[in-house]
Amino acid sequence: MARQIVVSLDGEQSTFDIKKLSRSKLYGRRKRVPLDPQGHACTRASLTEDGSLLIQSGMTAQGYFTDDGYWVPNKELVGLDEEGHEVEKIPSTLGEEQPLKGPVDPSRVLDLRLQSVYMLDPAEVGEALKKALADGAMYELKFNYRADFQAETAFLLMNGDGDVFALIGRLTEPAWRDPEEMLPTFEEADDDDDDELDFEMF
Repeated sequence: MARQIVVSLDGEQSTFDIKKLSRSKLYGRRKRVPLDPQGHACTRASLTEDGSLLIQSGMTAQGYFTDDGYWVPNKELVGLDEEGHEVEKIPSTLGEEQPLKGPVDPSRVLDLRLQSVYMLDPAEVGEALKKALADGAMYELKFNYRADFQAETAFLLMNGDGDVFALIGRLTEPAWRDPEEMLPTFEEADDDDDDELDFEMF
């Protein structure tokens, strides 16, 4: 069964199938494949600092070593807040109905640290939401592709061609400065050494 985003607006439920967009899907990509002398494709690996272990792709995702050399698998890891208290994992929101917040001001998206974009295929969309999106409204909801210690934020919107997208990321808190506030200045120390690059040397 395809993973779905399920949302509700004014008690009316809507369901979307999701498909992640990437630059390679939009524009294609080229990939360089290193070959050994026999023409076989090489796989990437790294040596530990002491040179005793060869680490292949995917091995570090299974767990971590402590400074004492103790192996800790991922399933034993816990999340901690800023005060060091253990926090519970937030379950995946896929397949679980999420209430929509909004319509929200489009400028709110400017505070989003964008991490991924999903193209949504409407499976069953309520008339109210369909009309609102077509009129340019934007809605906010909580999103977690998989269980995590922190929920992400999604913005639901529709483009001029009628395609629906979800912009996924984490909201930031921009720091604003009063226009009249003086910025700190720093005096540069005199340096007799000439550290400027001479581009003729390259």
